[in-house]
Order: sequence, then C-alpha cells, then structure tokens
Amino acid sequence: MTSTHFTQDLINSFRDDPSLDEQTKAVVMRNLARLKETKVNILVTGATGCGKSSTINALFNSDKAKVGQGVDPETMDITKYELDNIVLFDSPGLGDGKEADQRHAKNIISKLYEKDASGEPLIDLVLVLLDGSSRDLGTSFELINSVIIPNLGEDQNRLLIAINQADVAMKGRYWDAERMQPQPELIKFLDDKVESTRRRIKEATGVDVEPIYYSAGYKDGDQQQQPYNLSKLLAFILRHTKKEKRAVFAQDINNDQKVWKHDDGLHDYRAEIRKSFLESVADGAMAGAAIGAQLFGPVGAKIGGVIGAAWGGLKSFFS
Repeated sequence: MTSTHFTQDLINSFRDDPSLDEQTKAVVMRNLARLKETKVNILVTGATGCGKSSTINALFNSDKAKVGQGVDPETMDITKYELDNIVLFDSPGLGDGKEADQRHAKNIISKLYEKDASGEPLIDLVLVLLDGSSRDLGTSFELINSVIIPNLGEDQNRLLIAINQADVAMKGRYWDAERMQPQPELIKFLDDKVESTRRRIKEATGVDVEPIYYSAGYKDGDQQQQPYNLSKLLAFILRHTKKEKRAVFAQDINNDQKVWKHDDGLHDYRAEIRKSFLESVADGAMAGAAIGAQLFGPVGAKIGGVIGAAWGGLKSFFS
C-alpha cells in the first residue's frame, strides 16, 4: 500500500468494521470523506537558488503535480502545483530588481489575504527557504520582515523558516558525505546561523520564530544525494499546520524511505510525524461520534485495529 491510498483505506476499514454501529460508522465515514477532500495550501518562497524545487521534490510525490498558473495576470509570477491534497504556491522571493521585487511583494501579500470558501485565509503555511550557503541574506530578511510577517494576520504560526543547503554552508567543508551529516564545526556554524536568523527577525518584528536547517539533497550526474533533516522539516511543517489538516499530508508525502533516513538525532522526528498523523485522523474521525476508548486510546497508546489496518503501509516510511 502507498501513501496515496491512506485515507481511502481508512474509509474502507471503517466501512467494513463489524464492531461499529451504523450511526457511528456513518459519522466516521462522513468525517473521513471530508478529510479526503481537505486541502492544505502552502506558499513556498525564497531567493533564487535556495532550493525550492529540490525541497518540493524531496518532500512530496511531486511528479504527480498538475502545474497551472493563476488567471489573474498580476499573479502570474506565482506558480501553482496541485497534488492530491497539498496545493503548493511557488513564489519568487525578492532580489530580482526593484520593479520585480515590488511585483513579487504585491503578489505575495495578495495571496496572504486570499480567503477560501469558508472565509478563512487560503494559505495554511508560508514556508520561507533561506540559502544556507549564502552570506548575504538581506533580501530574504526584507521579504520576511517587511512583506510576510506584517501581512500574516493574527496567526503567526503560519510562518516556518527553513535554511536549506546545510551540506554546503561552509563551502562543503566539515560535511561527512558518507554518513550524510555535518561534523561538529559545521553544526556550530549552522546553529549560529539559526540563532542569528531568529534574533534578526525578533529584533525587526517582535515575532518569535524557530528556524531549522536541512539539506534537500540533489542529483549529481546519475547519483542522487540524499536529504538531511528532511524528517525534521516535515515534522515542523506539521507543527505549523492546523491539527485537523495534518493527516492529509499522508496522501502526498514522498514514499521513498531513504529520503527520511538522515537527521540530526536530537529528536525522534519520524515518531512525531506518526503521532501527528494519527492524532489528526483520530480527531477527524471522532468528531461528533461517540466511538469510545475501544478504538482510540490515549495518545501514544496502541491505536485500535480500524486505524491500524490502514496505517500499516504508511508507518513503514517512518519506522
């Protein structure tokens, strides 16, 4: 089973489970059907060369993406990629010249104020990527401090800042390519960059952010360089996404186990991802239904067989 079938397998499992009464089953099925149709809209932005495409390709089954652009000529700089449940809006950052920067800023602000059918902000998450190999991040801070944060509204949790290309942050020095991880000298450099980013944004805007660093990986000839801290990036993306929507990522995540393998070891990010998915599914399925503890025990405890049957295939990606 692949992640693409996760939500449908959940629906099938609940439909066929004999332990549920028909009223509860109907509520659960309705809730899961709604979950299946739920979209998460992510605005991805950053300066040219920060690795937006490689990040999208590493995180998601992006080869299935339908690519289109807005019909409004004023927003043609923002490219829209539609997966099963994830919708990505890829916007240029600043740094393309004064006229282009003004256009990009206007388009980003317009997208941040766009509403969905229920009147809520369309964009669930703004993912700003910084180039870890660049010493000049002034235009990126201008984008964050002057364009994005002032137009986020009350929900500042919609912003996640991630520093890509950790492997070349010191021109490739102190990167252990065989073990796919930074050596102590590089770790200190990256930690300092994270702290500097956090401090500069706090001083400029008063907003607390928690940047992370990672490497999306890249293709060098025929050899694929695997990502580093991609599981951390996904875990943080889920943290910054509303709980009721987190489960829908399961439809579109990259099902290549290798891309999730290497991380900083400071936390069990893959366990956090599993927990985020399961909590989201459990909350969504139980909404308005008196299912009881026979199916959903406390968080962290064994989930009942109904979810477990559908979860088996996806769980292996993060085991």
